[in-house]
Amino acid sequence: MPESNIVARWRSWSPYLLSVLRIVAAFLFMQFGTAKLFAVPAAIMPDGSTAAIGSQPWFAGILETFGGAFLLAGLFTRPVAFLLSGEMAFAYFIGHAPQGFWPVLNQGHPAVLFCFLFLYFSAAGAGPWSLDALRNRGRRES
Repeated sequence: MPESNIVARWRSWSPYLLSVLRIVAAFLFMQFGTAKLFAVPAAIMPDGSTAAIGSQPWFAGILETFGGAFLLAGLFTRPVAFLLSGEMAFAYFIGHAPQGFWPVLNQGHPAVLFCFLFLYFSAAGAGPWSLDALRNRGRRES
């Protein structure tokens, strides 16, 4: 049975929706880092301050802020996403899993979602709306 025109057109949007998913996820992810490092949009550290330089939350904030910025731009997406996937797995098992099995109860569901989303980006890439795509286009023209 032939595919309907609307289904074919919707499927053609798949690469662009990959880019949209990456951009939205990176924007949301960066907020965890900026909240830890700069208390923007709000302070999330237990004492209401920012993460102490060199502390575990500070390193997490660096990865989340700057790794998120790389993902937002779609630059070095595959290795950055793989690194951030690992960070989120680490965050879940160190910070959330000891508080109970269920992610919704131990507040670890964002870490789980980001972990698997970034693992997907490490395999799928950034999509057409990215600096990676722009860099690859330039290489093909040379």
